[in-house]
Amino acid sequence: MTAIVRIDDEVVEVDDFIKILKLTGQFQGLIEQLVRDKLTVRAAKRAGIAVVADDIQERADQFRRIQGLHRAADTNHYFDALGISLDDFEAFITDSLYQEKMMEKVCNERAVEEYFQLHSPKFDSIEVSHIVLDTEGKAREMISFLQEDPESFAEMAREHSIADTREHGGVIGKVLRGSLKTDVEAKVFNAAVGDLLGPFPAADGEFYEIFAVNAKYPATLDEDTSTEVRRLLREEWLQARSQEHIIETH
Repeated sequence: MTAIVRIDDEVVEVDDFIKILKLTGQFQGLIEQLVRDKLTVRAAKRAGIAVVADDIQERADQFRRIQGLHRAADTNHYFDALGISLDDFEAFITDSLYQEKMMEKVCNERAVEEYFQLHSPKFDSIEVSHIVLDTEGKAREMISFLQEDPESFAEMAREHSIADTREHGGVIGKVLRGSLKTDVEAKVFNAAVGDLLGPFPAADGEFYEIFAVNAKYPATLDEDTSTEVRRLLREEWLQARSQEHIIETH
């Protein structure tokens, strides 16, 4: 058994630490990240991606600057306190560089543009406001009133909505596809600017929601969309890699 920490006479062992991570729900996330990192490094090596000594040295120097380790002795003391060898540190830096270089290849500009062209409707966005009420009767009465006086939406949200957005007149702001419940999203994205929709009940019937469509924005490959495309490319690539290996958690 390896001790992680001692509190007076109480020693927390590695097994105890792992049990705590599992019970608090943190273990699975850490394992998934570890597996993703390892799969990426393996793929990078298979793809012939190179990590050279100069890259490692530059990243190590950057790490030391951030940590304020300006002398070799400071660095040695720092890693001694962590129980980590310089070889461990170099391996960590090297793997990090493999991961970065592999992701740069997976998420290059051409890949981003091609993905966007194939899936551009996914990146349409709308600007919406909502009013949330606690009974269906109130919600139906509200939408009837708003159909007569749509300009009062923000005022009604401030006075009657139970959502936090009431302070801002019910404005949610710009949302992408996938941000709303599936049944609501289909109707909201197919609506015209100025349309009122609802009331939509929550799954538990605890509240009812009315939406107003304020604006619609066809997909463009701007900075935010590029970031989301890269995230999707990365996730799809990692999912494909995970299918190529037998992965067991103990």
